Amino acid sequence: MTTPTPTPTPPPGPTPAPSLAAALAALEDVAVGAGVDATTARHEGESLAATVAEPSRGAFVDWCAETGRPTSAEAFQDAASRGRRYRAAPTASMSLLATTGSTHAPAYAAALGDVALAAAGLGTPDPRATGNAATAAAAQLSEPGGPGVRPAAPTLGEEVTDSLLQQLSVVQRRLAGLGSPLSAPIAGPPTGPTGGSPLATAPAAPEPPVGSEPAPEVPRRSVEELLAELDGLVGLADVKAEIHRQAAVLRVEGLRAEAGLKAATITRHLVFNGNPGTGKTTVARLVAGIYQALGLLSKGQLVEVDRSELVAGYLGQTAMKTAEVVASAVGGVLFIDEAYSLSGDQYGREAIDTLVKEMEDRRDDLVVIVAGYPLPMAVFISENPGLASRFRTTIDFADYTDDELVRIFAVMAAGAEYDAAEPVLARLRDVLAGVQRGPTFGNARHVRNLLEAAIGRHAWRLREVDAPTLEQLRTLDVDDLDAPAELLAPAAEVPVGVVDIVPPEPEPEPDREETP
Repeated sequence: MTTPTPTPTPPPGPTPAPSLAAALAALEDVAVGAGVDATTARHEGESLAATVAEPSRGAFVDWCAETGRPTSAEAFQDAASRGRRYRAAPTASMSLLATTGSTHAPAYAAALGDVALAAAGLGTPDPRATGNAATAAAAQLSEPGGPGVRPAAPTLGEEVTDSLLQQLSVVQRRLAGLGSPLSAPIAGPPTGPTGGSPLATAPAAPEPPVGSEPAPEVPRRSVEELLAELDGLVGLADVKAEIHRQAAVLRVEGLRAEAGLKAATITRHLVFNGNPGTGKTTVARLVAGIYQALGLLSKGQLVEVDRSELVAGYLGQTAMKTAEVVASAVGGVLFIDEAYSLSGDQYGREAIDTLVKEMEDRRDDLVVIVAGYPLPMAVFISENPGLASRFRTTIDFADYTDDELVRIFAVMAAGAEYDAAEPVLARLRDVLAGVQRGPTFGNARHVRNLLEAAIGRHAWRLREVDAPTLEQLRTLDVDDLDAPAELLAPAAEVPVGVVDIVPPEPEPEPDREETP
């Protein structure tokens, strides 16, 4: 009797990315375990998802459905606008967990990364959304708190890579219009014990066994380490020199106070002048850490806001809203971008008056940094005497040179686990040489947009490759910078009774960007 030859079991296809609703629910679960307000965490996740999905046609319909809202393009656009900063920097809650050395920081970062990757599947697939997801996930999964934020075992980098591989497979299927899993999994690093997407399963940190030693707290970084990180930033020579000077002055004043000597009253609040994308938020985050390391602040977190997060719709509500924002920043730095927008109306005046009072009441454990274009900021400070007496130090951020922007692009690409070889960087220099500069030029924001677009085109280029190698998944080509931005995929049908409002492609607007 002939024994039948067993049919080989085909390898399992990649695990689909979780839905946005599931990713948001997982984020809330991690937040509760980490001591973060669940509502705040969900708000961050929804904003992150909206900004990732912004380029995709019809994404607002899916976003509203996944977040449990009535269908509204306006609500989606508002959330996307709030979340654009998260494509380049950690959310406020992520930043606080990292700067305080929380052992929950890696799980919270992974949950945010999962939200970003899930959002790339909303609406009609668009390579630009894939690029947004990759850079946003990298921003959350980076190490804003410096060495020690990631778990002791070197697994988070592998989890990020594996999750990006899983997400790329989903995007590939959608771009190709397929309804079934690919016939073969993408070649890449092995998954964890669960065999699924690590980011989908990583959020909840396991309970330690009874009687086990609690996880040690991550040690705070010293002033010297933070200043070394500042010195490692691209460009910003004058800014670095001024921050070093500020740190030295404040250190000596602290030592004098400890010795019982009289100390001069030094205002710690700062004005950052500069065009968009010149590293103001990055430096503000380091200033928060430096002040904490000097013992001037208890926590060292950065809370970043603009006018929309300080001003309410009615008089009287603005004061409460501004006070709540300030309360969330106590122990750290409140960074107000485009602060000059508070001038000119009674709502902004109410916010300024409340801010001045809160700065006085909480002067021992709060630093405020206001930022914006140089001339409007000078007018803003001069027109408000309560601010002029508190903001005596102004630091100017110059635009980056082309060579500096190329270096920033390379660092951003490496942070998102992509390789940009010299031919790609040479092409980038040609692209930058043809860009007209002006006060609204995005600097690092501009090259981040170029990187996001290149990542999207890279995904489009690999859409029909069933099993791309890890090298293919990591390598950006010159064509990824040259390829047209338009998607050639067919538009999705719009259901009867649903109006698909597609806003025009926005110009890169000045917002809070991070530079490496």
